[in-house]
Amino acid sequence: MKIKYFQDTDTLYIELKSSEVAETRDYDDNTTIDVDALGNICGITIEHAKEHAEIPAFSYEQIAA
Repeated sequence: MKIKYFQDTDTLYIELKSSEVAETRDYDDNTTIDVDALGNICGITIEHAKEHAEIPAFSYEQIAA
């Protein structure tokens, strides 16, 4: 998984898996979801990210099964 923040456009992109995007679907006015040919989510784009996500307060935690 990769998380990229583009400061110049205030866009957050979360790549869940590296695969070819077959379709980009609108979720709402500021969010799109990329899916592969099988309909699996590959990535999520959030426009105006500072308004919709706490960019400076990002943290990652992996929970053991």
